Amino acid sequence: MTELENQNLTNKELCYQVGSLQNPQEMLFHLFKRFKNRAAIVTSGQLSGMVLVHMAHENGLPFRVCTIDTLRLFPEVYEFFEKVESRYNLRIERIQPHAQTIKSMVAQHGEYLFFDSKKKQEYCCHVRKVEPMQRLLNTLDVWFSGLRRDQSDSRRHVPKAEIHEHNERSVLKVNPLADWTADQVWEFINENDIPVNSLLKPQDTGHYYESLGCIICTTPIMPGEPKRAGRWRWQNSTSSENSKECGLHFAI
Repeated sequence: MTELENQNLTNKELCYQVGSLQNPQEMLFHLFKRFKNRAAIVTSGQLSGMVLVHMAHENGLPFRVCTIDTLRLFPEVYEFFEKVESRYNLRIERIQPHAQTIKSMVAQHGEYLFFDSKKKQEYCCHVRKVEPMQRLLNTLDVWFSGLRRDQSDSRRHVPKAEIHEHNERSVLKVNPLADWTADQVWEFINENDIPVNSLLKPQDTGHYYESLGCIICTTPIMPGEPKRAGRWRWQNSTSSENSKECGLHFAI
């Protein structure tokens, strides 16, 4: 029996044991084996998330994959999810905001409130992303994320495992690829023929999407731009591109 299979481990001890593992696939294997459907990979279909899905599939254990569907995703994202489901023979759980909450927000602030101020952008993100994530966390003890330290300055200290407090209980948030670089991610993808959303592939002009959020709030970036520059681009003159977040990876 491995130490991770010890049911008597406290959350803090479990976090330490997971964080000490070097192999991301080993993290996925032991935690899905232990927590079963109380663990899930949460991804928007971006590169790191797809690496995790592939690794989990290769482990041969049942596993959950979930996504936050803001109802404003790119058409290419919805099409990509169908390809992923077919390739790995799984169903991606789509957690959506409550329709009435969206209706009330739009009635009070307008459909494009995120252009008005950063505060309203964060409010829109809370309604469309954070609140659905809170509901998803009610079903989880382990949350697998694709966060990496090279994605922005604000993520440069991302740990491989951390305790996330949610509704007076602890959820283990695991970032198996925290210390991977973009080159390592692409190398693994190419070696294993992992599906990639077409929007994330560099175009002839050099531009590409570094990340995929809502369709209006996400634009491509050019070589040399910060990786978060394409998110809420109208804030670039007043906000640090590297610090822009939607709220999912702050304390919820």
